Amino acid sequence: MRKKIAKSSGNVFQDLGFEPAEAAVLQMRANLMSDLRLYIQKNQLTQAEAAKRLGIAQSRVSDLVRAKWEKFSLEMLITLETRLGRRVRVELAA
Repeated sequence: MRKKIAKSSGNVFQDLGFEPAEAAVLQMRANLMSDLRLYIQKNQLTQAEAAKRLGIAQSRVSDLVRAKWEKFSLEMLITLETRLGRRVRVELAA
């Protein structure tokens, strides 16, 4: 039995059937959350150290590293990135 493989749109959330606007926001949230987790890992921060740098409670860092994305709005993730001195840019694709 052969399985049919579909080509990805480049956004897993759209591939799962979310409306394009919602899929775009979900993808942005996933990307920012992944970036923040990588920052914590790369800098070998404890959750307490990350909490201090991000200006949030340690329990929120725990949610972040455990990828509990439903607990973070896009706005909050952008805020966390800026607290690290980073700029968040949105690129528009045709």
